[in-house]
Parts: sequence; C-alpha cells; structure tokens
Amino acid sequence: MTNSPELLTFPCRFPIKVMGAHADGFVDAMAHVARAFDPGFDAASIEVRASRAGRYLGLTLTVQVHSREQLDELYRTLTTHPMVSVVL
Repeated sequence: MTNSPELLTFPCRFPIKVMGAHADGFVDAMAHVARAFDPGFDAASIEVRASRAGRYLGLTLTVQVHSREQLDELYRTLTTHPMVSVVL
C-alpha cells in the first residue's frame, strides 16, 4: 500500500453536509456537535435546505478542522447521531 499525499492542508475550513428529518432541535443539535469540534463554530453560518416535501432538512456545516483525525472523528460522531440520516 502506498502512502498518498494529504489532499487537505490543515488547519482548514471544511464543509460537511448533514441530512435528517425536519424535526425540532435538529439544527441546534448539529450546531452543538460542530461546536464540540470547533469551539468557534457560529450556528448562524449553517446553511439550511428543506426537501421538496419538507420532511427532511439538509444542512451544510463549515467547521475549522486541524487534522485528518479530527475530521474523521467529526464524521463518526455525526453518522452515529440518532437525528442524522446521511453525512456527506
């Protein structure tokens, strides 16, 4: 197995797309997770898009990350959150 060069240069701002049911508290819960990894995260920066039928929300969270390990742990935390359906 060959080591490939890192595609990202850390630290960097990284957008993560999160989808879940359009439920009370979803945006706040995702902001809370983002702040756990990026204490300076501003919830007002979350981009929110409702699905056509309005049953789901798509969020874009742009977080400041300092390492691949931190980014991987953020993905793991989001994908295991009970309110989250998909993380991209």
